Amino acid sequence: MKNLYKLVRPCVFKIAPETAHGMTIKAMKAGLVRSCCSNIDDAALGQRIFGLDFENPVGMAAGFDKNAEVIVPVLKLGFGFTEVGTVTPKPQGGNPRPRIFRDPENEAVINRMGFPNGGVRVFKPNLDKARSNPARPDGGIIGVNIGMNKGQANPVEDYMELIKELADQADYMTVNISSPNTPGLRDLQEKDALSELLSKIMKTIRRVGGDYPTPLLVKLAPDLKEKQQEEIAQTLMENQVSGVILTNTTLDRPDFLPEKFRTETGGLSGAPLRDKSTDTIRSFYKLTKGKLPIIGVGGISTAKHAYDKIRAGASLIQVYTGMVYEGPDIANNINKGLLNLLDQDGFSNISQAIGADHK
Repeated sequence: MKNLYKLVRPCVFKIAPETAHGMTIKAMKAGLVRSCCSNIDDAALGQRIFGLDFENPVGMAAGFDKNAEVIVPVLKLGFGFTEVGTVTPKPQGGNPRPRIFRDPENEAVINRMGFPNGGVRVFKPNLDKARSNPARPDGGIIGVNIGMNKGQANPVEDYMELIKELADQADYMTVNISSPNTPGLRDLQEKDALSELLSKIMKTIRRVGGDYPTPLLVKLAPDLKEKQQEEIAQTLMENQVSGVILTNTTLDRPDFLPEKFRTETGGLSGAPLRDKSTDTIRSFYKLTKGKLPIIGVGGISTAKHAYDKIRAGASLIQVYTGMVYEGPDIANNINKGLLNLLDQDGFSNISQAIGADHK
C-alpha cells in the first residue's frame, strides 16, 4: 500500500487538503482504506501506561477524526490507540476556508482549523457506537480530546461539561490548551490559569469516575520558554494529571519553507516540527524526573523518528501529518521498524527504551 499510496499521492494532492480529508473519512467509513501490511502483534511493543494496556505505542493524533466517525477503521490500520476530537460542547464551524495548506517538499502542513466539529451531541453517539462495535480490534484504546468553544469566557465550564458527558466512554481524556487557532486558548498554559483550571477539572473527573477516574492528560504547545516549561511541569505534577502530550503545532516559520506557505497563519506540523517537539519531550522528562508519562507528537513518519522521541522520554507516540505523506501503512511500518531498533539496542520491551538517552 505504501508504494501504491506514493503513486496516487500526487493526484490526491491536487485536491484541496480539507476536501481530500473529507473524502478519506468517507472512504474509511465505507471500508475502502486499508493497510496492505499485516498488523504487528508482538509483546515487545506492549506496555501499561496510566493504567491502560497498549498493545503498541503508535497512536493516531487528535484532529484526524474530529467527530469520532472512524474509530474502528483507524484501529484496524494497526494503531494501538486513537485520540478523537477535538470536541467542543456546542457545534462550531471553525475558521473560514481555506484553512489547511500543504508543503510536500518539506512534508509540512499549516492549519488554522479552529476546532470545527459537530459538538458533543454528534460526537457522543459516534463514540458509543464505536465502543460497542464487535469489529473493534481487541485492546484498541480510545482517547477523547476536549476543547472550549470559541468565545467562551469561562473555559473551565466547557471542559467540565465535556468530562461529565464523555468520561465514562473514554479510555483517557486530553485537555487541549495548546491549539494556536482558538483565541485565548494558549493563555491557559500560564501558571496561575493552568493551576486553577486543572484543580477544577481534576475534582470533576474524580467525582464523575469515583474509585476509577478516567486518566486525564494535558496537551501542550512546543513554543514554551524554559521558565514556562518548569512552571507547567510543576503544576502538572502537583495536580496529579495522568500524562502530558508533547506537542501541538508550532507558530515557528523556518526560513527554508516556501514564502507563500510560511506566510499562512496557523499551526505548523510535520517534519519542520520534529526536532522542536523532541527537545520539548526531553526537557519535560527531565523536569518530571521521568515520573509523568509522555505521548510524543510532531514530525513522525518513520520508526527512527518515533524511536528518537521514545529515547528522549516519550512512552507513546502519535502521528497525523505523517500519515498524510506516508499513507495508511504508517502505523505498521513504524511498529515493524521499532522492533528492529529495540533488537539493535538489546531491549526486550519498548518500556526499556523510554528515556534511554538520559541514562
